[in-house]
Amino acid sequence: MTDPLTRILATRDWLMADGATGTNLFNMGLSSGEPPELWNIEKPENIRKLYGDAVAAGSDLFLTNTFGGNASRLKLHNAQGRVRELNRVGAALGREIADRAGRTVIVAGSMGPTGEIFEPMGTLTHELAVEMFHEQAEALKEGGADVLWVETISAPEEYRAAADAALRADMPWCGTMSFDTAGRTMMGVTSAAMAEMVERLINPPIAFGANCGVGASDLLRTVLGFVATGTERPIIAKGNAGIPKYHDGHIHYDGTPELMAEYAVMARDAGVRIIGGCCGTMPEHLRAMRVALESRPRGNRPTLDAIQARLGAFSSASDGTGEDAGAGRRERRGRRG
Repeated sequence: MTDPLTRILATRDWLMADGATGTNLFNMGLSSGEPPELWNIEKPENIRKLYGDAVAAGSDLFLTNTFGGNASRLKLHNAQGRVRELNRVGAALGREIADRAGRTVIVAGSMGPTGEIFEPMGTLTHELAVEMFHEQAEALKEGGADVLWVETISAPEEYRAAADAALRADMPWCGTMSFDTAGRTMMGVTSAAMAEMVERLINPPIAFGANCGVGASDLLRTVLGFVATGTERPIIAKGNAGIPKYHDGHIHYDGTPELMAEYAVMARDAGVRIIGGCCGTMPEHLRAMRVALESRPRGNRPTLDAIQARLGAFSSASDGTGEDAGAGRRERRGRRG
């Protein structure tokens, strides 16, 4: 138990993670299409505020502003040569904020997908993916990240490449996938398949789970899929603050602080150890989540009916949790693979 995240998990029933990166930066003036990672250099005070607001709202863990900081994503902005600089500074700013928090706060080095498709459908190989993730991981390590945080992954091949890169960098890591297509990732992975894959890795993560996706209801349904496998590994839930709606030229998430407080408590009661928000989750959501987690007693594991009643309807009939009875299984019989 040498890394800070493992140590704090050993002493706490749950940890609260942070909220959105993009949503909060857009509210500070980030333009659509502008790579947020450049702000680590160009507008460091805004990034300090992003991190500091999460800590002030009660987060025990926050992600660095490095989601798109791999060479493939930065190449879209002719910044592929700045991987080390942007990730190192993104982590160093986080280290600065965490170290003055007055309590243990974990700096999680965010690593998002490459945006490339693996062979044979695409051109990305395992070796190239590991190389890209490793470059980013070493820079996050240099900047002072406590743990690597691989997120919003859809393809199992990419998840495995990130695991190998973390091993090569000698860094602890966590990893979440995004389940947004009838209980599956875009590449068809179910919650049950992810839990099985995680345990087969040579270098499994400290914790695994789901982030982003559709809304809080769907994400908790995926969490119940993880729990149903009997996994003893800590589970992560980072759900969006409601459903995105286009309003007055921008995307707005309709989830209220009250809804996210309900989500946080239900996630905890489902067995989730690391609870946070994703798109649309602002400091006011985090504050409500923290108050609810600290003040409301632990309850029974929520049922699917309870989740729908308190958080809203699921986006699809299929739950993606394996061979459950009902609409999900009937749909799966029509699928290949």
